Amino acid sequence: MEALTTADGRRLAYRRSGSGPTLVCHPGGPGFSSLYLGELGGLDEHLELVLFDPRGTGASTRPSDRRAYRIDDYLSDLEELRIHLGLERMQLLGHSHGGMIAMAYAARFPGRVERLILASTLARFSREQKAAMESGMEKRSGEPWYDDARAALEAEGAGEFSSDKDLADLAMREFPFYFARYGEATRRYLESIRPDVPNQDPLRLFNKEIFETFDLRPESPRITAPTLVITGEEDFITGPQCAADLSRGIRGAETVLLPDTGHFLFFEAPAAFREAVLSFLGLRVAA
Repeated sequence: MEALTTADGRRLAYRRSGSGPTLVCHPGGPGFSSLYLGELGGLDEHLELVLFDPRGTGASTRPSDRRAYRIDDYLSDLEELRIHLGLERMQLLGHSHGGMIAMAYAARFPGRVERLILASTLARFSREQKAAMESGMEKRSGEPWYDDARAALEAEGAGEFSSDKDLADLAMREFPFYFARYGEATRRYLESIRPDVPNQDPLRLFNKEIFETFDLRPESPRITAPTLVITGEEDFITGPQCAADLSRGIRGAETVLLPDTGHFLFFEAPAAFREAVLSFLGLRVAA
């Protein structure tokens, strides 16, 4: 891992993977490090990925203020990372909550983003998306894990965790909802990221004070970077409804929906995800 020291004295850690044009990658959660991104479905074979651990996760130190996890806080870190990397303009990918941060950054600093990739994310949590989320869960009601996963998801939303370990246990129980297919390969993937114990502080703040009221749509017209909106058709929380919402607000946005794919699209559909991203970035890869 490499790191920079932020203006307020924190360590902000990141790792580089692969070689080629640089793609800065912001993971989601909030509260998870970049571990779960892996190499983003093999993008490191064509790009230099800069996968960083947001404040308070992985190898990045926690701020002294347990409430310092608002969008502006994350934007400040992302701008410090850009300067540290020596990038006048950057190609930026954000996944899930990281997509919210990437979108807000591109609106706040339009001249500093060359290309923007919004993966499995959303501009707001609307009534329509709440209904789509409920429908997506009900489609899985016949699965043997359904009752336990639903109980865990509801407990997380209600803030029924008192430690990072509690949150990690809830996350592992609810994760089956996030995949179009939950089988042995998915279980192995989740076991591989189990060591990444999340930080409860940002998720508690997000669920309690941000999730159901935030709306990034008023800022989206300020985004000038070419933008790719990509999500899985079976993503129960940031699926086609959210992708359409994003694309309507960003001029010229390209939308890609991956069939039979859930929230972790780079895991479930690595080849299709990789092809869509590389094509958007103007990279032609020989078959």
